[in-house]
Amino acid sequence: MATIVALHAHPDDEVLATGGTLARLAAEGHRVVIVVACDGWMGARTEPGASTRLDELRASAAILKASRVEHLGYADSGHGPLLFPDPPDRQRFARASVEEAAARLAALIRAERADLLLSYDARGGYGHRDHVQVHVVGARAAELTGVRVLEATAPRELVAQMAGPLRALRLLVRHDLTSLRSGFTPRVQITHRVNVRGFARQKQAALAAHRSQVGGNGRSALLKRVLVAVPPPVFGLLLGREWFAEPGAAGRTTPFGDVLRPAQL
Repeated sequence: MATIVALHAHPDDEVLATGGTLARLAAEGHRVVIVVACDGWMGARTEPGASTRLDELRASAAILKASRVEHLGYADSGHGPLLFPDPPDRQRFARASVEEAAARLAALIRAERADLLLSYDARGGYGHRDHVQVHVVGARAAELTGVRVLEATAPRELVAQMAGPLRALRLLVRHDLTSLRSGFTPRVQITHRVNVRGFARQKQAALAAHRSQVGGNGRSALLKRVLVAVPPPVFGLLLGREWFAEPGAAGRTTPFGDVLRPAQL
């Protein structure tokens, strides 16, 4: 059995990017550790509600059967043209020293004797500054520890196909089409595809555990409410595949057990 450390930017990212894979790994007896860089809160930790999203993360992790949840100690950086000042009690992740953040992650990787680190692709998917920082910090922690890395992503071509209809339905208004069509990873560079339809109920329930995000305002929350409300078989059709790229492994076979098989796209 192996130990997998999954690094994510914010609470709920663990579900959307890797929830099915984590549930599948846990079901097969592997130890799953979820680490978030940010706590999902823009202000000070003394403010009412500051722990809400970390509490939701723990509920989600329990559904996915993860063994441990950790927070690297940073605040959200926000998504938009302005990077707000740091809260009084911690730094925004986008401003964090890469060496310091990577050292924190490396210490956890060593303590867990991790066999695999799940991180993000170089574009941070759709380009969120915290997601890009996850890639940079994850890559540096891997250099420090020698742990194997798989970067969560999606086929760029598929995202481009989906972006137009989602914009037309006004379910996707915060992201411009240009950044979406140039983000993520070209299909030929994806090395692993995971079928997680058998874990659709778990993944959907884990998403529902993030109540503040599902019940919030805005189009992102509306899309999540739709995903939580659809029947599990439909959810499985929509989010029943997860993709990873292994740095330096494009075009060759480097499977991880029976779960992360080489992509057949």
